[in-house]
Order: sequence, then C-alpha cells, then structure tokens
Amino acid sequence: MNAHLKIHQLSEQLNTVIVGKSSQISDCVGCLLAGGHLLIEDVPGVGKTTLAHALARSFGLQFSRVQFTADLMPSDLVGVSIYERGREAFVFHPGPVFAQVLLADEINRASPKTQSALLEAMEEKQVTVEGSTRALPNPFFVIATQNPHDQLGTYALPESQLDRFHMRLSLGYPDRVAERELLRGAERRELIEQLPAVLSAPELAQLQRSVSQIHSAEAVLEYLQDLVAATRSGRWFVQGLSPRAALAVLRAAKAQAFLCGRDYVAPDDIAAILPQTAAHRLTARSDAGRGALEQVRAMLDAVPLP
Repeated sequence: MNAHLKIHQLSEQLNTVIVGKSSQISDCVGCLLAGGHLLIEDVPGVGKTTLAHALARSFGLQFSRVQFTADLMPSDLVGVSIYERGREAFVFHPGPVFAQVLLADEINRASPKTQSALLEAMEEKQVTVEGSTRALPNPFFVIATQNPHDQLGTYALPESQLDRFHMRLSLGYPDRVAERELLRGAERRELIEQLPAVLSAPELAQLQRSVSQIHSAEAVLEYLQDLVAATRSGRWFVQGLSPRAALAVLRAAKAQAFLCGRDYVAPDDIAAILPQTAAHRLTARSDAGRGALEQVRAMLDAVPLP
C-alpha cells in the first residue's frame, strides 16, 4: 500500500463533497489517523453532517447515524436486553454504538444523561450494560456534530465529554467561489451515495501504526511542555491542559507530520494543530476579552519556538 497516495486519494474525494475547506478536511483525516474522536461545531446547514457521512464512507468502515434529540435515552444508544419467550431468557439487542463509526448528529441537543452514555465508549472502547461489559468494534470512532450553544434546545457538553474529543473543528461559511460550485453541482447526498471506500479497516490500522512511529525529538517535546505549562500558568486560562490532553496534542502533531510526508514532528506541527486540539478543553480568563480559540493563538505567539 502506498500510504501517501491513499491519503491523497482520500483528501481529493472529500474535497469533491465539501468544497473550499481543504484545511479542515486535512485536520479531520489527521484526527482519525491519530485514533481520536472528532467534534464538528457550526451553525446548521454548512455541511457538518455531510462531512461526517463522507468521512465514514471514504474510510470504508461500518457506520451508524443517530440523531440526538431531547428524548433520546442512553439505552437508545448502547442497547437493551429484551425478554424472548422462545428462548425463555433476556437477549441483549445492541444499539447503534456498536459500529466502527458512530455519527452523533447534533450531539448537544440530547440531555446530559444521554451524552454521558458515550463517555465509557469513547475512552475505553467498550460499554457496560446491566452489569456486563461488551467490547466495541475495532476501530471505533465518534464523529459528532454540534450546534452553537446560543441556539434553542441545546445542552452544553460537560468538560469530561469535551475532553474525549481529540479535535474540535468549525467549517464556517463557504467563500463565493466555493458556494457557486455548490449551487451549480449535484446534490451533496447523491454524491455521498456514490463515494467508494478508499481505505479498508486493515489499511487504516496500518496507517495508524505508521503515525504512531513518527519521531518526536526532545526539543519538540520540550516545546510541547512549554505550551502545556503556559496553559497552567493562570495567565491565559482558568485551568490548564491535562497530561491526557498533552498526549492528544502529540498524537495529532504526529498525524500532521505524516500528512506532510515527514517521519518526524516539527515545532510547526505542534503550533498548527494546537488550537483545534486544545481550545475546546480550555476556558479563557474572564478578563481576556476573547474566546479560548483566540487565546490559544495568542499564547502560541507568546511562547518562543525551540
């Protein structure tokens, strides 16, 4: 398998569905190659769910889609045991979480109780139902979409839930050229149905192993620790990044380096992915006058490169 040819084919295919968003698509691919879960946050109608569908189909993985609503219960996700008279026993019926890719559409429209049903699945790749622990398929990804918190009928994701997502991305509105291409082109749903699988599950596992073997020099690790220490200093944020978050940043940087065709992590890789990987885990100080994403970028400018 020519790894970089496969990645190029994958990116080109995704760019035919979501036009004008090549950098966000690259981040999405890198997130999944790093083995992380992906949160796409934006206003309705800019292609969040379309991108999630296209990612699942292009990676060639079994997937299921769940529309999160206020009345969705945890058992609707993980499954439930039902008594079957013919067997004279309770039989477990697995829910949609038992898929290689779970598309959690508008995840913040469900209650916190239902949102929390994903915590064990996203961290441990297993679910515990009625005292029994059941392993999820391998690989297992959650690609979730989220509406802005100021919209009606939304529940803010708790910090523990946000921490399970490797990256949070925003698509934004398309530029004029990209929107004209959308207006002239075919219906996006029709394009998704025609997408072939570019990768298989074994090929994806091989790519993930390649990403994990990307070298990170001591100077790069020192730079990452400097950035993590800056988040904990109290100057920029209320609370800093955890060790788990630091590991997530490093994995994302390795994926970034792999996508650039390098076998080592550069400081620029850390800087390029830090806003997407760290901002949703942080809360800016109240006197900062800007959000967490802008605060991360300001911090990057203040921390010197090695």
